[in-house]
Amino acid sequence: MNLSPGQLDILFQALGDPTRRAILERLARGPASVTELAAPFDMALPSFLGHVRRLEAAGLVATAKDGRVRTVTLVPGAFTPVRGWLDEQRALWEGRLDRLDDYVTRLMKERANGSGSED
Repeated sequence: MNLSPGQLDILFQALGDPTRRAILERLARGPASVTELAAPFDMALPSFLGHVRRLEAAGLVATAKDGRVRTVTLVPGAFTPVRGWLDEQRALWEGRLDRLDDYVTRLMKERANGSGSED
Protein backbone atom coordinates (compact mmCIF):
# COMPACT_ATOMS: atom_id res chain seq x y z
CA MET A 1 0.00 0.00 0.00
CA ASN A 2 1.34 3.41 -0.90
CA LEU A 3 -0.31 5.64 1.68
CA SER A 4 1.44 8.64 3.12
CA PRO A 5 1.66 8.70 6.90
CA GLY A 6 -1.64 9.86 8.27
CA GLN A 7 -3.80 9.09 5.21
CA LEU A 8 -5.12 5.89 6.74
CA ASP A 9 -5.73 7.74 10.01
CA ILE A 10 -7.79 10.37 8.17
CA LEU A 11 -9.83 7.65 6.45
CA PHE A 12 -10.54 5.78 9.67
CA GLN A 13 -11.37 9.01 11.52
CA ALA A 14 -13.85 9.88 8.79
CA LEU A 15 -15.36 6.39 9.02
CA GLY A 16 -15.40 6.49 12.82
CA ASP A 17 -18.49 8.66 13.08
CA PRO A 18 -21.99 7.15 12.72
CA THR A 19 -23.36 10.23 10.93
CA ARG A 20 -20.60 10.06 8.32
CA ARG A 21 -21.10 6.31 7.87
CA ALA A 22 -24.84 6.91 7.34
CA ILE A 23 -24.02 9.55 4.72
CA LEU A 24 -21.76 7.08 2.91
CA GLU A 25 -24.43 4.38 3.06
CA ARG A 26 -26.93 6.76 1.47
CA LEU A 27 -24.44 7.84 -1.21
CA ALA A 28 -23.86 4.19 -2.13
CA ARG A 29 -27.31 4.41 -3.77
CA GLY A 30 -26.26 7.45 -5.81
CA PRO A 31 -25.43 11.16 -5.57
CA ALA A 32 -27.58 13.43 -3.42
CA SER A 33 -27.90 17.08 -2.56
CA VAL A 34 -26.67 18.26 0.82
CA THR A 35 -30.26 19.14 1.73
CA GLU A 36 -31.42 15.60 0.93
CA LEU A 37 -28.53 14.07 2.85
CA ALA A 38 -29.12 16.30 5.88
CA ALA A 39 -32.89 15.64 6.10
CA PRO A 40 -32.74 12.52 8.34
CA PHE A 41 -30.38 14.16 10.85
CA ASP A 42 -31.42 16.39 13.71
CA MET A 43 -28.61 18.93 13.44
CA ALA A 44 -27.96 22.38 12.08
CA LEU A 45 -26.88 22.56 8.45
CA PRO A 46 -23.43 24.02 9.30
CA SER A 47 -22.78 21.04 11.59
CA PHE A 48 -23.90 18.64 8.89
CA LEU A 49 -21.66 20.37 6.34
CA GLY A 50 -18.76 19.76 8.73
CA HIS A 51 -19.37 16.03 8.31
CA VAL A 52 -19.47 16.36 4.53
CA ARG A 53 -16.21 18.36 4.57
CA ARG A 54 -14.56 15.70 6.72
CA LEU A 55 -15.60 13.00 4.24
CA GLU A 56 -14.37 15.14 1.36
CA ALA A 57 -11.01 15.80 3.07
CA ALA A 58 -10.59 12.03 3.47
CA GLY A 59 -11.23 11.56 -0.24
CA LEU A 60 -14.36 9.51 0.31
CA VAL A 61 -16.79 11.95 -1.34
CA ALA A 62 -16.69 14.74 -3.87
CA THR A 63 -18.96 17.76 -3.97
CA ALA A 64 -20.05 19.94 -6.86
CA LYS A 65 -22.09 23.13 -6.76
CA ASP A 66 -24.62 23.93 -9.46
CA GLY A 67 -26.27 27.22 -8.68
CA ARG A 68 -27.50 26.97 -5.10
CA VAL A 69 -27.46 23.17 -4.99
CA ARG A 70 -24.41 21.31 -3.70
CA THR A 71 -24.38 17.66 -4.77
CA VAL A 72 -22.34 15.02 -2.96
CA THR A 73 -21.04 11.91 -4.72
CA LEU A 74 -19.21 8.85 -3.43
CA VAL A 75 -15.68 8.67 -4.88
CA PRO A 76 -15.09 5.39 -6.76
CA GLY A 77 -12.29 3.38 -5.21
CA ALA A 78 -12.19 5.55 -2.09
CA PHE A 79 -12.32 2.52 0.19
CA THR A 80 -9.44 0.72 -1.56
CA PRO A 81 -6.78 1.87 0.95
CA VAL A 82 -8.96 0.81 3.90
CA ARG A 83 -9.70 -2.54 2.32
CA GLY A 84 -6.02 -3.05 1.51
CA TRP A 85 -5.01 -2.34 5.09
CA LEU A 86 -7.71 -4.64 6.46
CA ASP A 87 -6.64 -7.42 4.05
CA GLU A 88 -3.04 -7.05 5.25
CA GLN A 89 -4.16 -7.26 8.87
CA ARG A 90 -6.30 -10.32 8.17
CA ALA A 91 -3.39 -12.09 6.48
CA LEU A 92 -1.06 -11.18 9.35
CA TRP A 93 -3.45 -12.46 12.02
CA GLU A 94 -4.40 -15.59 10.08
CA GLY A 95 -0.69 -16.42 9.83
CA ARG A 96 -0.20 -15.85 13.54
CA LEU A 97 -3.22 -17.98 14.41
CA ASP A 98 -2.04 -20.76 12.07
CA ARG A 99 1.37 -20.75 13.79
CA LEU A 100 -0.31 -20.82 17.22
CA ASP A 101 -2.49 -23.74 16.12
CA ASP A 102 0.59 -25.61 14.85
CA TYR A 103 2.39 -24.94 18.14
CA VAL A 104 -0.53 -26.12 20.30
CA THR A 105 -1.03 -29.20 18.13
CA ARG A 106 2.68 -30.05 18.45
CA LEU A 107 2.57 -29.58 22.24
CA MET A 108 -0.47 -31.82 22.55
CA LYS A 109 1.23 -34.53 20.49
CA GLU A 110 4.38 -34.25 22.61
CA ARG A 111 2.35 -34.54 25.81
CA ALA A 112 0.39 -37.48 24.44
CA ASN A 113 3.62 -39.25 23.49
CA GLY A 114 5.32 -38.29 26.75
CA SER A 115 2.43 -39.26 29.07
CA GLY A 116 2.39 -42.86 27.86
CA SER A 117 6.06 -43.40 28.72
CA GLU A 118 5.92 -41.93 32.25
CA ASP A 119 4.02 -44.86 33.78
